[in-house]
Amino acid sequence: MPKIQMINMEGNPVEEIELNENIFDIDINEHAVYLVVKNILANKRQGTQSAKTRAEVRGGGRKPWRQKGTGRARQGSIRSPQWRGGGVVFAPKPRDYSYTTPKKVRRLAMKSVLTSKVQENELIVVDNIQMESAKTKNFVQMLDNIKANKKALVVIADRDLNVMRSAKNIEGVETAMASMINVYDILKYDSLIITKDALNIIEEVFN
Repeated sequence: MPKIQMINMEGNPVEEIELNENIFDIDINEHAVYLVVKNILANKRQGTQSAKTRAEVRGGGRKPWRQKGTGRARQGSIRSPQWRGGGVVFAPKPRDYSYTTPKKVRRLAMKSVLTSKVQENELIVVDNIQMESAKTKNFVQMLDNIKANKKALVVIADRDLNVMRSAKNIEGVETAMASMINVYDILKYDSLIITKDALNIIEEVFN
């Protein structure tokens, strides 16, 4: 069972805790991670691109010149795709790119990325993160104390506006609630900072 040193906001060790081996110590499945990341990115696509086909472009109702005798190639419309201002062949149209990945695959991918964070020493467990007011300077000081990388995802148990607002203006730092994290967000950041309460929620959900 993997163990990790839990620290406080000053960076001082509090206690050594045991992580759930079913979540933080599994055989990493890279393909499951790939499938879930691909799914997340597909669901983010707006799908609003649109171009006009030759049927939708204005004009071109009259045949440009007669069929034979001019010495030029036969043409039926000045709005054919080969003409300047003509329609687009197989024009893209608004569509929905979203789809769902099986729940088992999503759970496996989440466990895989959490395990990778432990193996790469990028997981930081903090006993509690509290901000008396929304102060960016205090949050930056905390990140320095716990030796977090510049790109960090801070996972908290509940919605805490002071914490969220304190981190909002720090480049490369994002906050999220334990119930809202996803595989793509965890992979994007170099440090994964989790409070003790958020860790309990994650272990309860994914165990």
